[in-house]
Amino acid sequence: MRYSLRQIEVFLAVARTGSVSRAGDELAMSQSAVSGALADIERQFDVLLFDRVGKRLHLSALGATLRPRAEAVLDEARELEAELANQNGSGRLRVGATLTIGNYVAVPLLARYMADEPGVAVALDIANTEEIVRRVVNFEIDVGLIEGELAHPELAVTPFQDDELLVFSAPTHPLARKRTLSDADLRSMAWIVRETGSGTRQTFDRAMAGILPELQITLELKHIAVIKRAVEAGLGVGCVSRIALVEELARGTLKAYRVPQRNFRRQFYYVLHRKKHLSRALRRWLALCGGRD
Repeated sequence: MRYSLRQIEVFLAVARTGSVSRAGDELAMSQSAVSGALADIERQFDVLLFDRVGKRLHLSALGATLRPRAEAVLDEARELEAELANQNGSGRLRVGATLTIGNYVAVPLLARYMADEPGVAVALDIANTEEIVRRVVNFEIDVGLIEGELAHPELAVTPFQDDELLVFSAPTHPLARKRTLSDADLRSMAWIVRETGSGTRQTFDRAMAGILPELQITLELKHIAVIKRAVEAGLGVGCVSRIALVEELARGTLKAYRVPQRNFRRQFYYVLHRKKHLSRALRRWLALCGGRD
């Protein structure tokens, strides 16, 4: 064999980071060792895997084509190593989740998964939909759990759970005596919402079609907990997932409204790179999410 697994690791680390120095940090190698390994494989096969643009390295057309196969080779090598070490149940799983899913859905799923697969090392990254999608495309995580609707040529998107946003306020809000809000009410309120790029904001904007430019959006915040606290403090009304409001609604510290003329229903999805190798650890996770095994 004319290449080593270490060279594959170096190639993929540089592809992820776009930098020899950052790849070296990731692999605990010196910059010269990373550069040497990359140069060796390019020289051995007389190919160019990266285009050098300033200080950044960008995958060449050939490098981009080979990357999914290299990822699969490395994943399979890790599985083989685990089996040779008589650790058939071991492996690793890198899950990315958006804020709502990460805080209220992913952790119970992870608890069930780790009970069934105690040998698997699991990592959970939480970010907004835009960032999770970027990480899946870049093979930085194995699977992403997202709230936003998505069409991406490199990704397979599968629904796994229904959800709904609720409009809510503090019980002291001037409109708190109402159970149902009209569009005129929605226009009159000061809104505290998630940031652009989040799945929750995407659903909110879609639900408010036709009146969105007329809404008074006073705060855009990245964290659901902060939105809830700001609403409790009387700074405005919010709109987040029903599952994020269960405790506050039960305690009576927040009040939810019916908005029948607006559709706040949505789905949660898991996303995979279409060329991602389905390791045993990943297949078991997909089965837990109601997907394939």
